[in-house]
Amino acid sequence: MPKLSRRTALRAASVAGLPAPGRRRVPTFVFAAGANGVSAAPDELILRGHRGVGVAQPGQQFRLSYQAPQDLAAFASERSALAGVTVADQVAATVEVVRRAAAHGPVVLVGASIGGAMISLVADAVPQLVDLLVYDTAFCCTDLATPDEYMATPEAATSRIGDLLGFVAADPSVVGAVRFNWRTADRTLLAAAKAAFLADGTDAEFFAFLNGMAPDELLGKGATPSRGDRTRWGRVPRVYVRHLRDRIVPLALQDRMIREADTATPGNRFRVVDLDTSHVPDAAKLAELVDIYDALV
Repeated sequence: MPKLSRRTALRAASVAGLPAPGRRRVPTFVFAAGANGVSAAPDELILRGHRGVGVAQPGQQFRLSYQAPQDLAAFASERSALAGVTVADQVAATVEVVRRAAAHGPVVLVGASIGGAMISLVADAVPQLVDLLVYDTAFCCTDLATPDEYMATPEAATSRIGDLLGFVAADPSVVGAVRFNWRTADRTLLAAAKAAFLADGTDAEFFAFLNGMAPDELLGKGATPSRGDRTRWGRVPRVYVRHLRDRIVPLALQDRMIREADTATPGNRFRVVDLDTSHVPDAAKLAELVDIYDALV
């Protein structure tokens, strides 16, 4: 049988979804989108020699009425591109990125906050393509089925997620999504959100974070069952990064989810790493988080 040329071999491996022959198997960090998120890999992680990619979710878009000056009347009435998009659509988009990344080496799938529910569903769909799951102060549903159910538990009683309701800028039944005006000038509301999200950061870091979030979120995302199957999700190695001063997903709730998952799969327990930060790390804590990611591989 004649020997394949390198170009032919690379093309054949790509089509088959296999690692390219002779190519160094550098891990790819795939960052699933969280709430209102357009995800991306931290620059420092790439500079350390890792591959990294965020997942663009179907239906996420910005609109003219959200720009400055804002047209709040139009913003409150324009139909969202997310109307009709489902969690299954978002899972499929993430699976496709994982599938493409897995053709070139190991995949580390990262989910923060409600993005944890997403990576559990992806691991259920393609456990053979995910080498490591990383829950970054994220929802990992085991005993209860949905993030919303966990937010109704006593462990979530101190969460300040209710402080964000003032950002809601439209009737979900009208626009077909949950719409937030993250560019409000309401100083009281902004101060409460900074304390909830990024208490350690500067105002500049906080505003950069807000401007990185899309205004629309999927209706019913938190109510979608995302419990991992023990025979699929449960066989993928996993890490939990606890945020010790999180005011959105309180530490007690993080610990409950870790404990329940470990009980469900005692042969595959979480490796737990602590980060002394709020829900969203400031620049210094983000550097420490990158150190954690770097050490995983």
